[in-house]
Amino acid sequence: MTGLLFLAAFVILGVGYNRARPMGQIGVLAWLQSVVLMGPWLLMFGLLSLGITLNLASILLMVVLSIGLYITLGRRLRYLANQEPFQARPQVPPPEISPTDSAPTSEPDQAVDNTPSSSPTSPEDPLKDIVPPPIPAEDLKSIQGLFGIDTFFATETIPYQDGVIIQGNLRGDALTVHAELTQQLEARLPEQYRLFLVENTDQKPIVIVLPRRNDPKAGGWTQKLFAAILSLATLGSCLITGAFLLSFNLVEQPERLSEALPIGLGLVGILVAHEVGHHISAQRYQVRLSWPFPFPALQIGSFGVFNRFESLLPNRQSLFDIAFAGPAAGGLFALVLLMLGLILSPSSPTLPLDISFLRGSILVGLLARLFLGDTLQVSSVLVHPLVGIGWIGLVITALNLMPAGSLDGGRIIQAIYGRKIARLTTWVTLVLLALIAIANPIALYWAIIILLLQRDLERPSLNELTEPDDTRAALGLAALFIMVAILMPLSPSLASHIGLGT
Repeated sequence: MTGLLFLAAFVILGVGYNRARPMGQIGVLAWLQSVVLMGPWLLMFGLLSLGITLNLASILLMVVLSIGLYITLGRRLRYLANQEPFQARPQVPPPEISPTDSAPTSEPDQAVDNTPSSSPTSPEDPLKDIVPPPIPAEDLKSIQGLFGIDTFFATETIPYQDGVIIQGNLRGDALTVHAELTQQLEARLPEQYRLFLVENTDQKPIVIVLPRRNDPKAGGWTQKLFAAILSLATLGSCLITGAFLLSFNLVEQPERLSEALPIGLGLVGILVAHEVGHHISAQRYQVRLSWPFPFPALQIGSFGVFNRFESLLPNRQSLFDIAFAGPAAGGLFALVLLMLGLILSPSSPTLPLDISFLRGSILVGLLARLFLGDTLQVSSVLVHPLVGIGWIGLVITALNLMPAGSLDGGRIIQAIYGRKIARLTTWVTLVLLALIAIANPIALYWAIIILLLQRDLERPSLNELTEPDDTRAALGLAALFIMVAILMPLSPSLASHIGLGT
């Protein structure tokens, strides 16, 4: 397993270097950012394979140094990128901005390839009187008046859905230009239209203006009822999981509910912390979220909580912050419970835990070895119940950090790298889950859920051109590495070598 991990890492780095080299210094710097982020983890796993265990301080030092170097390289990269014309920067092409909840995979240019275009600057266009614009002529004239040589120099207007695409040249910073055009549009046509700044399939900035009636709609009473039913079912599955950890079947022995209640409520608390993180971050950007839809799972209590956006996102940074806040809050809470449980285990060992549970995660196994030492050289160990709650909470968090569709991990990838990479990672994740399902049925259940419910990406934000900063990119990649460390098991030989089991 370790050899395959290293082989895959070096193949990825090699392919990345070959793709980055033709782009010159900018490409090499971008490649180096990947190297400095992967380096500490490759070093740590390499030492583990040799039986050398690093302490927590050394691991944190490596991670901090890696993130600091990543940010330094990012600043240099942005400085060099700003020296070149904006249009030369490679970007991800935008998808169609659809009035539905999930964005289709078609592109704006593809959507209008067979649609006659009407350009207000070309009076000789023979179709201008045959194909009317999809919005009123007076509104179209006001919209065309927004653009100028100091913001976005418009060259062509194309009908698109029930709005228009404005092609032209971006003449300033995307964030500033979008804010200025949006403010002018609101002043001219208040509460009527939305202005999107995206890229077409030719990697050129375009403006799309659509009526506000295309905005996401709030869920009705049926969705809220469904959310309430799922919440009750998830509470029940968390209680059943708590009983399972205590080695009894709650369905067969309901009189022992009080025993399973603390663990069950602890798992629910982690789910609540996860959702609170999402909602606090969403309120910061004035973004509405739907009622949470928790998904019950008898094996681990819950697969997590799903939600959808009921309003448009202002930019990719907001998508990242909202997606990252949930796993950060829930994962941190679970980690605190785990570490607190490990600290209390010597004095209050009441939960029998098979050592295979600790071997099932590199991160959990290393923390257990750090706190409990040689007492883990057995087949079964007594620990504090908080260890079980924290361990399962981390697994739930890691599952939601998988880079697929509209999971938190998929949203993070979409925010950092754009829609094209997010689609690719979604299918790669599904393929990996299908392979893992041969040995672990939970992976199969999760793959089916993603394929049926969560594979679609989020619809584009109002400003798709402005990327999250380097700090957010580093945090997102760190979250994905932590996800791997949680879900990747220790091999039996390596676990025994470091003193985890017999």
